[in-house]
Amino acid sequence: MLNELLKRPVIPVIVIEDANDAEPLAEALLKGGMDVIEVTCRTAAAPEALARIKKSFPGMLLGAGTVVTPDQAKMCIDTGVSFGLAPGLNPDTVKFFQDHSTLFIPGVMTPSEIEKGLSLGLKMLKFFPAGAAGGVNMLKNLAAPYGPLGVKFCPTGGVNLDNMQEWLSQPVVSAIGGSWLATKQQIADKQWDVITDQVKAALAKAAELAD
Repeated sequence: MLNELLKRPVIPVIVIEDANDAEPLAEALLKGGMDVIEVTCRTAAAPEALARIKKSFPGMLLGAGTVVTPDQAKMCIDTGVSFGLAPGLNPDTVKFFQDHSTLFIPGVMTPSEIEKGLSLGLKMLKFFPAGAAGGVNMLKNLAAPYGPLGVKFCPTGGVNLDNMQEWLSQPVVSAIGGSWLATKQQIADKQWDVITDQVKAALAKAAELAD
């Protein structure tokens, strides 16, 4: 799963308030060319939304974000998510996902947290909150000692269409997480075509760096 995720430079970070929006949202992402999604566990609708996407779009890489409690972790495994993420690094959560052979990407913001992640066998970490924590320059300096060890980062928080290329141009960055791709208001207003267009624009920006 890590190898598959490393092929996808943009991960949409989604907050779903109404589980009925799960399928049309996933369709909007797929229509734009994006087959990966992170549904955060911040709402009561998240478990059902994850289950619905898993059932209707089994080929989609389904991620669960903001996994911060044991109950949330169990729900994710029971649902069969492709990967999980968290804003921080909890060794118990990491081990739980590892015991169930499921990729987990915890959040880090300091050298000590990076080294803790490496000690747990992790090769992909979430840099969060990326903008507030010092931006691209901070990550460049923070990750410099660890790049040779093969660790990759997914900056999330403060990443947008205007600065995503700056993030993705960093060798240690494998992907960026973006909530702008489908905002809560756009989902509530069912602006599926707008979301599809935003996805296409983001993937086009990412493709420019690959050319």
